[in-house]
Order: sequence, then C-alpha cells, then structure tokens
Amino acid sequence: MKEAEYIPPTLQAKAFNCPNCRVYAKQDWMFMQAASQADGFGMNRFDERFLVSYCGSCGFPTIWLGKQIVYPDHTTAEPPNLDLPTNIRRDYDEARSILNKSPRGAAALLRLAIQNLCKHMGQPGKNINEDIKALVAQGLPLRVQEALDSVRVIGNESVHPGQLDLRDDRDTASKLFKLVNFVATKLITEPKEMDEIYGKLPADKRDAIDKRDGRGN
Repeated sequence: MKEAEYIPPTLQAKAFNCPNCRVYAKQDWMFMQAASQADGFGMNRFDERFLVSYCGSCGFPTIWLGKQIVYPDHTTAEPPNLDLPTNIRRDYDEARSILNKSPRGAAALLRLAIQNLCKHMGQPGKNINEDIKALVAQGLPLRVQEALDSVRVIGNESVHPGQLDLRDDRDTASKLFKLVNFVATKLITEPKEMDEIYGKLPADKRDAIDKRDGRGN
C-alpha cells in the first residue's frame, strides 16, 4: 500500500505532519506570550517574533522563530524510503538530523546519497552526469532522469557530491529529500513490488509468459 504523502511543517500552514508525533494533523496558531507567574498573572511579555502551532493530534506545541522551528529539535524532513540500501539510508537519516542546524550539510549528504544510489544501480558513481547518461541508455524512465538531473543541478551544478555549497538553503535541502525518495521509489520500490506480484503467479503461467517473450530455456 502506498504511503501517505508527507507534508512538512510550514509557517502558518493549516495542517502538516507534526514534528512531535509525525501525524498529519490540523494546527492551531498562536503568538507567544510569557508571564512571570504560572497562573498567567504578574509581569507579562509578548513577542510577536515567536509563534506556536499546537497539533490537533498530540496537543504538543511546535515553537517557531520566524520561519525556523526552534522546538522540538527534530528534523522536519520526510522519512527515507525503507527500500534504500542501508548505507544510503544512513546518509539520508544523518541529513535529516542536521537539517535544522545545517541545511548545507544536509544537502551535501543528499547529493552523496544520489551518487551512491547510482552505484547501487550498477554505475561507477564517480560522475553523476555520466551515470545518468548510462542509466538513460538502459531505459531509465523520463521522470526519474528528470529527478536525477534536478538533484545534480539544484543549487550549484559544479558542486561535487559530499561538498558544501554556500548557496544551499533549507528549501534546497527539502527538495533534495523529496527527490531522493522519488528516485528510490521508481528504481527500487516499484520494481520490487512488481517482482513480488509476478512471483505469485502460477508457475505454469509464468513459464508460458517467459516462452512467449523468448525468456525460456
């Protein structure tokens, strides 16, 4: 079954996947106000720079300073495709863990993940452009080619995987998370699902199909 789309937290959005409970839920927005007494009385301070969104599912707050989440100290990026190889998923998870503090570092790790994903698909993994060209020659779907080229070009085309780009920002990194998962879904998950479906066909039916297509002995 296809996983529900991950909607990242966005300032003033009516609903998104909560950084606390991860559930997609309605958000109630309020300005932050502080009081010197627990009952709300005493000296009061109001600071319009801070906003708080309360999750309709878990009730916990997410605290924003401008467009940046300062609490909880969790990543807001979507989880990795579980079919990603372990080493690539490790880089992806590390990128998620540092997104709030270092978008440039996260983007560098995600470009490295794409390079390793090309290696997983049988390419040298030394030059993404050449890897994409070889995969296209093998019948790479157009949408996957576009996603891979987007990863290569977004930010700075001349930056090598694993290197920092001073122009990378949170928006760039967020797009790269989506692109890595999209490529993984098309190159790994969907073929695996089709293999599982085909593998459950009766053996005589599979043999007849293989014979029809010239794949038999």
